[in-house]
Amino acid sequence: MEPSHASRRDFLKTTAVGAAAATATSAVFSNPAPARALDANERIRIGFIGPGGRGFGAHVTTLTKLKKDGANIDLVAVCDVYKNHVDRAATYIEKEAGGSCKKYEDYNDLLADKNIDAVCIGTPDHWHARQTIDAMKAGKHVYCEKPMTHTIPEAMDVVSTWKSTGKVMQVGVQSTSLKIWDKCRDLIQEGKLGKLLSFQTEFFRNSEVGQWRYYKLDKEMTPQTINWKRFLGTAEGLAPDMPFDRAIYAQWRCYWPFGAGMYTDLFVHRTTAMLKATGLRYPGRVVGAGGIFLEYDGRDVPDVATVVADYNEGAQAIITASMSCEETPITQLIRGHFGSFVFGNGEGFTGFDFIPERPQVTRDSKLKKERIEVGGGGDTTYDHFKNFIDSVRANKPDMVNNPPDLGAAAIVTVNLGARSYREGKAFFFDAKTGKESLADTSWADMWEKMSKERSKPRQVAGWKGGDYGSLLKPPEWMKLAGPWTNGKPPEDQTAAAGG
Repeated sequence: MEPSHASRRDFLKTTAVGAAAATATSAVFSNPAPARALDANERIRIGFIGPGGRGFGAHVTTLTKLKKDGANIDLVAVCDVYKNHVDRAATYIEKEAGGSCKKYEDYNDLLADKNIDAVCIGTPDHWHARQTIDAMKAGKHVYCEKPMTHTIPEAMDVVSTWKSTGKVMQVGVQSTSLKIWDKCRDLIQEGKLGKLLSFQTEFFRNSEVGQWRYYKLDKEMTPQTINWKRFLGTAEGLAPDMPFDRAIYAQWRCYWPFGAGMYTDLFVHRTTAMLKATGLRYPGRVVGAGGIFLEYDGRDVPDVATVVADYNEGAQAIITASMSCEETPITQLIRGHFGSFVFGNGEGFTGFDFIPERPQVTRDSKLKKERIEVGGGGDTTYDHFKNFIDSVRANKPDMVNNPPDLGAAAIVTVNLGARSYREGKAFFFDAKTGKESLADTSWADMWEKMSKERSKPRQVAGWKGGDYGSLLKPPEWMKLAGPWTNGKPPEDQTAAAGG
């Protein structure tokens, strides 16, 4: 049975079972130890859930390097449904980081270990929320690989749990540890660009074998070495039951029950960074488009896609990519009425260019193109994990570079984009309720009403720029605009009224 055609009825049944299981599991972890800042000499003991692909190649290896560089941490446990991944990670840790490393198949057993202070989660997307929430309720700090969750309700639950437990949580979008985003946001709030209008970002790449098919399948991947039911999460209601398949296990990003292709593997990278840079968060309206135009290899997810998100602050995002063309991407930038910040491509940024609009618009001939250097831009994965460790030691949840509330905002944008593509619908999102709804004419009606009322533009949070770059200067002839009344032009009516 293809994963995208699994029985909805069976899945709903397992979802109900999963809800009951979630309640039972949460009860086990209902009394975590009180949070406190750690002394400089206290060791932070870290466990790994899902040390397979990035969970090993980034999480395990980077924290091993941090320890070798002097971080007061111990890597003490690993957990995975694939026995080979458990053995590989434990062997590496004991050889490279030192000390003994416990092995687990069930992450609940790892979380029950009171000698573990923090966990790093590198499992497939559909497990992220469940394991993150259970970990925080168990009193553990959490580093969770992006995307933070698989669904929007899960994202809201993670944010709620993060706030109620007071634990440190870092979402694994390593580019948010670049210094430039804070600088961009400060300049935008000060009015450097004038009214913020839009941003565009990309993640173009290609492959002759098809995206995510480069994750190798191995004959050692069998039902005897992989706990298939545990991988699926059928008992927890996370995915429908289906026959064992090496491609689904190793290349799960190609299938909707487990991921969302480029939307959550790639778009979430760029979207999170741009939200951090602009100060925008939850979108008001989202629509997505695309299709499988080349990679006809049994996958579910598209190889060309675009998400357009509109924000209540009066700004728009364009997030686009092709998984078949890498040499001709669009340029990443943020646009304002009086200028733009231009970044280029990728994410190895140490600075950006300010490109002003022409002086006939800005009425300021002193505005010139300039390069704004900020620095940084080295090993962002290393910097991101170091930021997490420093935040845990200080016990300051707001010190991380990618907190759950930012992670949730990115999830809403990319998730609704994927759903729009699949369902053929446009969506609204209400940040107050955390709920989405089908879009209607009210979005356009709202902006038209503001125009008719000659309203001032809305601004991003933290705006300090006053009216700079936010107000038009109507030409004199616009005084002639307006309806004629009793055969008289509007200028006569204005004069008669003493205007």
